[in-house]
Amino acid sequence: MINLQQVSVMINDDNLTETLSDIVNIASPTGEERLLAEHIANQLSRYGLKADVQMIDDKQANALGFLQSKRGGGTSLLLYSPLDTVTSNSESEDLPWIGSELRFDMRAKSRIVDGHLFGLGAHNPKGHAACIIEAARILKALALPLSGDIYFGFGAGGMPTHSRKNIRSDSGHGAGCAHLLRKIPTPDSAIVVKSGFAVTWEEVGFLWMDVTVEGTHTYVGSIHLLPYQSAISSAAKLIIKLEEWFEKRSDDLSTDCVKPQAVVSFIQSGWERMPAFTPASCRFRLDLRFGPDQIGDDAEAEFQQVLRQFCDELKISASSQRVQMIEASRTDIDAEIIKTTIRSWEEVKGRPHLPFNEMSGATDANIMRQHGVPTARMGLPKADLPDLDFQLGMNAVALSDMRDLTAMLVMSSIKYCGEAVCG
Repeated sequence: MINLQQVSVMINDDNLTETLSDIVNIASPTGEERLLAEHIANQLSRYGLKADVQMIDDKQANALGFLQSKRGGGTSLLLYSPLDTVTSNSESEDLPWIGSELRFDMRAKSRIVDGHLFGLGAHNPKGHAACIIEAARILKALALPLSGDIYFGFGAGGMPTHSRKNIRSDSGHGAGCAHLLRKIPTPDSAIVVKSGFAVTWEEVGFLWMDVTVEGTHTYVGSIHLLPYQSAISSAAKLIIKLEEWFEKRSDDLSTDCVKPQAVVSFIQSGWERMPAFTPASCRFRLDLRFGPDQIGDDAEAEFQQVLRQFCDELKISASSQRVQMIEASRTDIDAEIIKTTIRSWEEVKGRPHLPFNEMSGATDANIMRQHGVPTARMGLPKADLPDLDFQLGMNAVALSDMRDLTAMLVMSSIKYCGEAVCG
């Protein structure tokens, strides 16, 4: 009978720290995860697990570890984390949009300060990957008579981004997860290890739309003499109205775990070399999140209706085009993987589990559920640091939180794949 105390003793803090430091130091922007995948596969092999690198192309790859059951016939489980970072570790690519400089936490170089590890992706996704690696080591060392197989998956293209310049066109969100699921027997359940220190069973979907606002191409010396409407100022007015609608819509679509948000993230118009001439159009891109009670086509129809209404009110002309859509998803709250992960969470934390009900992040959990895999999501909390912004939240992790998450993953795996051995 294996209990939490026995598992806790086996978690090696130095090993966790070294594992995370090593993978932070290997840059892995979306589309270029191969070197990190090879490193992780080698580490899993050193722990005695079967491991493989799943090549997608010469730059992109997944890592996969495998722990075969001794009895067979039981339920199989996939522990999964993405590998890629949303920014690139390159000043030429990341600046100035990430800020005025690449801070130390935005670089692929680990640094430990006061019980926290800093570096690009130290929290998301690499802190999660490190916890899976340590959980794999412990599960292998325990040599339990598990009734079901356990897979340890580390996927490329996990961040909600498109492909980067000079990278394969389909290397973005979902590429690695979909490739991994095609290469292994479909697991009975999965745990996606991603930000959020609670178990969640719902995931938002996302709809990326391009909106083009029409205006008048003319010259600054003629705007008072000829018909004129600024595409840029019209787009600005439209964006303000959309952002007000985004906020109201979010409250209306809240469910057990999600509170879908939306944002305008990119705008383009005009010629940099021609400041005296106005453009005939202004294009902006938005990300519209939606919950599992809505399908993507309905979310788009809702948006199109609101767009027409706002254009009529502003007396402007605009059109829109879908760029990409991933459906939202839900696993039944009574599914065994949800009940198992909640029990493990409560055992480790010693208190009742309270779900986080404002989730708006999209992960590969949607890809898992599209393949018919009941999936739970749980992960690390944000580091409790002063002046925490989005990037620091992605790039800093408390080492003590990693210990707790590792224990949850081990206990969940044992309970799900062989509860009789868990005491």
